[in-house]
Amino acid sequence: MPNRSRKPPSDPNQAATSVLAQITGEQPKVEAPDKDPAAVELGKRGGLKGGKARAASLSPEQRKESAKKAAAVRWGLQPPSDET
Repeated sequence: MPNRSRKPPSDPNQAATSVLAQITGEQPKVEAPDKDPAAVELGKRGGLKGGKARAASLSPEQRKESAKKAAAVRWGLQPPSDET
C-alpha cells in the first residue's frame, strides 16, 4: 500500500510552506511512483486492438447504429429512437 501521508496539503498557505520546505531541502520532495512497465505494456496492447476487434465483431447495421448514436451525442442532438 503506498504511503499517502506525503500528499500536498489543500490549504494554500500550508501548500506554500510545504513547497518552500521541499525547495530548501528541509522536507523530501514528493515524487510520483514509477509505473510497472509490464502493466503499461498490457494496457497499451489492449487499447490498440480493442476498437478493431469490436468493429470486426459487429454487423454493418450495428456499426451504423452505433455511429449514428455517437454522432448524435457528439453534436448534442437527440439520439435516434429505437424503432425495433
